[in-house]
Amino acid sequence: MKDQDENIVPSRRRFVGAVATGLAAGTAATAAGGALAQQGSASSGARKPVPNYPKPPFPKQQQPWPGLASKMTPRPDHGETSYQGSGRLNGRKALITGGDSGIGRAAAIAYAREGADVALSYLPAEESDARDVAELIRAAGRKAVLLPGDIRDEAFCKKLVDDAARQLGGLDILVSNAARQQAVDSILDMTTAQFDWTMKTNLYANFWICKAAVSLMKPGSAIIVTSSVQAYDPSENLLDYAQTKAAQVAFTKSLAKQVASKGIRVNAVAPGPYWTPLQVTGGQKPDALEKFGADTPMKRAGQPAEIAGVYVILAEDSSSYTTGQVYGASGGSGNP
Repeated sequence: MKDQDENIVPSRRRFVGAVATGLAAGTAATAAGGALAQQGSASSGARKPVPNYPKPPFPKQQQPWPGLASKMTPRPDHGETSYQGSGRLNGRKALITGGDSGIGRAAAIAYAREGADVALSYLPAEESDARDVAELIRAAGRKAVLLPGDIRDEAFCKKLVDDAARQLGGLDILVSNAARQQAVDSILDMTTAQFDWTMKTNLYANFWICKAAVSLMKPGSAIIVTSSVQAYDPSENLLDYAQTKAAQVAFTKSLAKQVASKGIRVNAVAPGPYWTPLQVTGGQKPDALEKFGADTPMKRAGQPAEIAGVYVILAEDSSSYTTGQVYGASGGSGNP
């Protein structure tokens, strides 16, 4: 990133090394299903190849907001049959917003198979997807808590965190992941109502939920914010969304400094194009959706399963000296 003091470089090197180590551990093997993934054994033999993930063009499709992963074509891969855990988060208690689908769902599956109990925040319209994730969490032998509601409401955000901590028996991981993205070609066509919806979902809720979580977290806890490549290379038709993602980077770095003395780490992930319901519910224009991800060096969109390991490494104790950092995973597009 530009304009960073050269003293940051050593910690960035340590961080990149830690992420590389964590990703290698998190993706060392694949499994036939959730129960097998929990065995944590490398005795199955040779490593299986990376799946041949779909490339553009994607079929034309649109869903009403907020959309369901179960209705996407092709179905996203969240690690349902591939992520194998090894106890890296044993006994941890995690709250994930937007945990019903997309990157949040991939993180939830990975966390459960690494030994964490997981609470999911999602909109009521996403109930069927959320129940699917809950079944996967329970199949891994962990507790699943479902907490539907609208995070644009401050009172709900406070209750969400309190309920998650109460039902899980504590809270030491927060993944602030839920977001709204709508493509609008011109600022002249963007309404105040849409602008407000994006700000409330992506910024206000992030602030309210993190504030509530910090008051409950003990030393060793971790907060992970899902930012975006849009924070660094904004698209012309994602004016409001890109602003919020850039603000989340600053929020992460500032909060990390505030709570370091409490033993709480705060980091962010800046994904590139990932195949999630965010894209088919207005996040991309229908014509652009067909070629989604084609402009990356890998010539395709990422699958949520491919980024789950980043959320694991940022949550586990091996990253105890990593805070205020942003990790990019964008298929070679040059994030931080």
